[in-house]
Amino acid sequence: MDFSLNEEQTAIAELATQVLTDTSTNETLRAVERGDGPRFDRSVWAQLAETGILGAFVPESAGGAGLDLVALGGVLEAAGRTAAAVPLWETLGLGVPAIAEFASDDVASELLGAVAAGECVLTAAWHEEGGEPLSPTTTAERSGDAWSLTGTKVCVPAGAVADAVLVPAAVEGGSVGLFLVRTDAEGVGVEPVHTTLGDPQAAILLAMTPATLVAEGRESLEWAYQRAVATQCALAVGVCAEALSLTAQYTKDRKQFDMPIAMFQAVGHRQADAYIDTEAVRLTTQQALWRLAAGVPATAEVASAKFWAAWGGQRVVHAAQHLHGGVGVDRDYPLHRCFLQAKEIELQLGGSTRQLLTLGKLIAATPV
Repeated sequence: MDFSLNEEQTAIAELATQVLTDTSTNETLRAVERGDGPRFDRSVWAQLAETGILGAFVPESAGGAGLDLVALGGVLEAAGRTAAAVPLWETLGLGVPAIAEFASDDVASELLGAVAAGECVLTAAWHEEGGEPLSPTTTAERSGDAWSLTGTKVCVPAGAVADAVLVPAAVEGGSVGLFLVRTDAEGVGVEPVHTTLGDPQAAILLAMTPATLVAEGRESLEWAYQRAVATQCALAVGVCAEALSLTAQYTKDRKQFDMPIAMFQAVGHRQADAYIDTEAVRLTTQQALWRLAAGVPATAEVASAKFWAAWGGQRVVHAAQHLHGGVGVDRDYPLHRCFLQAKEIELQLGGSTRQLLTLGKLIAATPV
């Protein structure tokens, strides 16, 4: 079996790495973070559109290149490495796949064309207070052919800058649906949430808000959720890899007793463990993305990838902070972004315990 990336997958990952490395330096990120507005660098977003990176994951029917989730994983890894102040995962991982798969041709063409042009930010609102992502308490009411939503979604990624949001909601009769809500629609309230990373999360308040039904049924919700989780794990790969790279360089430069601390056995062991965890995040993520792209069942693989992104990712960034000492918490040094990104990834869309429960249920249901 050949696990190497094809030419298109490699090229788009290299292009994203070049653009984001050039534009999302520690200095430019500090300037954005010290500004008055949300942590969103619109100039970088425009470059992602101009270079075709945003359009690469829009279907050909909407004017894009239609690249798959494996290719998207490479782009999101670059976003994780650079902590870029752009809603790449939110738009391309949370929004585009479900709209491309389920939305009507008119809705998909309008929204996805705007995404490719850099004129639209998408996201999805999976979280509610005390609720499970796949069991929403936000309700959808139907009146003829029109739908309206009522409820509150919390910690919506990029919710403060999004133009449209995919909202899971309960439908009368025990079903569930995935709905599209424009953030400028009547009955929508957007309350920015202040986070330690500074990313533009928000609470989305819906009061009889007009919405468009994208898909109905638990299977469609699970389809969108799995792609949201798997693409988020690709971000985690980049976060872990960057934390590991920064730590390797620091331990080579930092000396004690006239010797780089990288030469100390305990330091070497800690970094080796972090490398193993990083590769576990990478390989489980690649497997999950490949299976989803191939259209084969991937419930266990997605849960495994998210477990490693949550549990292994925390081990990596804690090791990095430990080996850096006080330098690691200096906000003028880039490592703190790795730690904060890893913590958000751990908590969003279900942490390690939720993934273990999912895997346990799958094992219990498998005949011996």
